[in-house]
Amino acid sequence: MRDTKHLEKHSNKLAENKKEKNLFRNLRREVEAGAHGTLDYTIKEGVNKNKIADDKILKSKK
Repeated sequence: MRDTKHLEKHSNKLAENKKEKNLFRNLRREVEAGAHGTLDYTIKEGVNKNKIADDKILKSKK
């Protein structure tokens, strides 16, 4: 009797962990790159004010 309780408890614990890991893998969502202006920098002063600092603007500065 005592052995079966421990085996059942361990088996249930393993099944629960497996289910939790599976849910975590499947329900994970990707973040949106550049959401809310986090990817590009906006120039605040000068000739290129309010433009996004991309390769075109930055190459002319170098």
